[in-house]
Amino acid sequence: MLAAEMSSTPSTAMVDSAQAINDPGASSGLPMITVSIVEDDAKLRETLVRYFAGQTGFRCINAYPNAEVALVDIPLHPPDVVLMDINLPGMSGIECVSRLLQVAPSMKIIMLTVFEESEQVFSALSAGAFGYLVKSNRPAKILEAIREVHGGGSPMSGNIARKVVQAFHGQAVAKSVAPSETDVLSAREMEVLQGLSKGHAYKQIANNLGISLGTVRTYIQRIYEKLHVHSHAEAVMKFARR
Repeated sequence: MLAAEMSSTPSTAMVDSAQAINDPGASSGLPMITVSIVEDDAKLRETLVRYFAGQTGFRCINAYPNAEVALVDIPLHPPDVVLMDINLPGMSGIECVSRLLQVAPSMKIIMLTVFEESEQVFSALSAGAFGYLVKSNRPAKILEAIREVHGGGSPMSGNIARKVVQAFHGQAVAKSVAPSETDVLSAREMEVLQGLSKGHAYKQIANNLGISLGTVRTYIQRIYEKLHVHSHAEAVMKFARR
């Protein structure tokens, strides 16, 4: 579990309001991916903050206990990526995503939650979230997801990706999609899209297909353009509807 794997860090004061986090490695000159956290569990919030403080290339700039505080402060101090819990006191994380994107449409948001139900997943993705991870993921997986979404991807836990595909296979699609829609993709692009539908990370797809990570990113950009989508999740949904 996430909290258990990182609980060995020394205790610090809980982050009970929006608070800037100093990065001891900021002077290294390396490019940083900045992150903000919206999580009501004070212990987990603190654990995440301290974990990011020890990671090269990442900087947690703020942590918030609820959506209301986050909505006020994040637009003033925008990070590259937001980790958002769903089950927050007061306003839900899903509503917070929708409202944040109204004022900062380029914001990249990853849901980090215990919920795996299809309804919650679809609601979060429909609100504009670019990724969906469960809290049982290892810390390294969360870092990988942040890198992926920062690079233009839409990471999802493997079991979440499968639920998306299964849900579309198991229900009637309200809006008709042309059967030939994915025919515009090349054979290699279809292989990459199939990997995405299985929840594989870009690196895993590259290894499976014997191509470079940069080539995978190029194929994914082409897939987005050909299918007229803007995210991993939308591409997977069209794959499931084919």
